[in-house]
Amino acid sequence: MILNERDIRKEQVLSVARQMMTAARTAPKGKGFDIIEIALVSGNEEIQRLSDLTRRKGEETGLKFMLRDAENILQAEVIVLIGTRTKVQGLNCGYCGVSTCAEKLQNDAMPCAINMVDLGIAVGSAVATAADLRVDTRVMFSVGFAIREMGYLSDCHSIYAILVSVSSKNPFFDRKPRETQPEQKV
Repeated sequence: MILNERDIRKEQVLSVARQMMTAARTAPKGKGFDIIEIALVSGNEEIQRLSDLTRRKGEETGLKFMLRDAENILQAEVIVLIGTRTKVQGLNCGYCGVSTCAEKLQNDAMPCAINMVDLGIAVGSAVATAADLRVDTRVMFSVGFAIREMGYLSDCHSIYAILVSVSSKNPFFDRKPRETQPEQKV
């Protein structure tokens, strides 16, 4: 049997994305509470919906980088979403800006700092896994910000998106749309 890499690329990128999800799940948590949620977006229609939504949110908010990111999303083969629910840790550390967790509970708009650190560690674990497997990624706040409107990870306060691609050149490096030339089989 001879397998051409181009013929199994989609299967491979899905496998890597699943391993990234596992790495995010098993990443260390600040106090051991598992408040991380993870999802996978694949398929041209879903990715196009994310792009359209990100573009619309960029226009609504005036955040021009979201317009650029909306175009860049279309270069992803899959997108891994990682978010955090809010759960105070009972540490009264003040890292969120208030003295006690009881005070923090009175302000739902403010995330627990430990939750945000846990989210960062999970994202870092996921992209490190992709790097170990030599797969290109780009972490985007903009997509996570926009995606909350679609209902994915709806109970999460903060969401980041990790765009994933397997191609000869990282399409997320220079942030420009890829040329629309078909890849040639050798």
